[in-house]
Amino acid sequence: MAGAARGGRSDDGWTPARSVAGNRNPWTIVGVISIATFMTVLDTSIVNVALNHIAGSLAVSYDEATWVTTSFLVATAIIIPVSGWLADVIGRKRYYMISVALFTAASFMCGIAPNLTLLIVARIIQGAAGGGLAAVEQSMLVDTFPPRERGLAFAAYGIVVIVGPIVGPILGGVITDNASWEWCFLINVPVGMLSLFLVHLFVDEPEALKRDRRKLHEGGLRIDFVGFLLVALFLGCLEITLDRGQRDDWFSNPTIVATAVISALALILAIPWELTRDKPIVPIAMFGRRNFGFASIFLVLTGVIIFGTTLFIPQLLQEVMGYTATDAGLALTLGGLATIVAMPVSGLLMGRVDPRYLIGGSFIVQGFALFHMSHLSTDMSFMDAALARMMQAAGIPFLFVPLTTIAYVGLRPEESNQASAMMNVARNLGGTIGISSVQTMLAQREQFHQARLVEGLNPLNPNYTQGLAQMTQQLRDAGQLSSDAAAQAVGRLYASMTRQAAMLAYIDVFHVLMIVVFAAVPLLFFMRGRPPGQAPAGAA
Repeated sequence: MAGAARGGRSDDGWTPARSVAGNRNPWTIVGVISIATFMTVLDTSIVNVALNHIAGSLAVSYDEATWVTTSFLVATAIIIPVSGWLADVIGRKRYYMISVALFTAASFMCGIAPNLTLLIVARIIQGAAGGGLAAVEQSMLVDTFPPRERGLAFAAYGIVVIVGPIVGPILGGVITDNASWEWCFLINVPVGMLSLFLVHLFVDEPEALKRDRRKLHEGGLRIDFVGFLLVALFLGCLEITLDRGQRDDWFSNPTIVATAVISALALILAIPWELTRDKPIVPIAMFGRRNFGFASIFLVLTGVIIFGTTLFIPQLLQEVMGYTATDAGLALTLGGLATIVAMPVSGLLMGRVDPRYLIGGSFIVQGFALFHMSHLSTDMSFMDAALARMMQAAGIPFLFVPLTTIAYVGLRPEESNQASAMMNVARNLGGTIGISSVQTMLAQREQFHQARLVEGLNPLNPNYTQGLAQMTQQLRDAGQLSSDAAAQAVGRLYASMTRQAAMLAYIDVFHVLMIVVFAAVPLLFFMRGRPPGQAPAGAA
């Protein structure tokens, strides 16, 4: 760090004048900002476990209770793309502290909400406050660490981002079962207060950023309201479409049709509008930079892989294997341990290996892990599921760290806030697409396999009649009446059929995800790389 800072400015465009660490050890910044990160990432997944309890406590249906999650996701999707602009206008440290304070206050409101309406309002505030934190934190790391140390910094930060969704469901289950669902929100209050205190104490607002803000305000601040409205409509309506689509039967529902049309029109209008503005609120033109554009594509795919499978695998274990929510969460825990071990390794390799090789290797590992998952069966053990997840999770750090680092190649230092925001839009969008597409494919393929398997359950099939007779005789031998034994045998065969259909559907989805992952690898040839050990020129 000191060597990079010598002379006031390094060869690659990074300058210590923008560091938020001041004269303190820059690694303290990683620890300080990780507190709020863990709180917000954890909150995204912890509440899902408590939805049944929320519905029962507030006397609403489960479908109504799901708006607790949907409202949070919509607010987050809307705020992320403008968070970089807000940080530039308000001041990065001030915006960060306001966001943490609002998130903490909204968490308290959620915990004491007497009805669903107030709970949803509080969740909207919570999503809007927490949505921009990750983008601001990443820009802090970019400005604080020179490129040669940035990989390790992002690796340390990435541990929190990856582990949060894994710990969330387990912690949510424990809190809900042993206390009440309100504590899933109230637990954020002391954490948020600690984060505010430490940020105030350790995070500086560099003079270079203050100069950038004064320059931005010169001649009066012009706010791109039209651009914000179009982007908000695009991402907000898209989030509702994807999150509610499968639950509301997609385009047979007028609401889903309306949100999909509004989202598409808003996107069509937003692109030319933002590209022709001198100071757009969302810098869409940034996606035209080669590395940033392709890194964003890979971040979308990373979101699909991480969020899609993090939800998908516990669902498989509960639906097909009959695991409890806690046991299904524990199967992911071993994968989380593999990620924690691999994350520092990926940070160390960033300074020695071309990031494209790390990304390509990680996608190949992901592909083979998904191929292995597609060969699981209803006879698999807990360890089979845990090892399959470990294989996949070990490759995740070699996606997250290199992509986050290589995306800044060729960007100016003053673009770091908005670049971080755009990258988080890509990852968040990927997560939404991943969860929605996985659930849709699963439902469709399960119906398909059930229809095919039912064809064999008829009296003209000798295998069916023989199996039914054997099962009926076993039940008779166990003491059941003949009439009851025959009915129970039919029920057991049908239950076995639906279980096999569900497993086949999961296997189909694993195959599709595997094909998508392998198909993305050639895109790496379009990105600019660098020789091992050499910092990227022009990195910010």
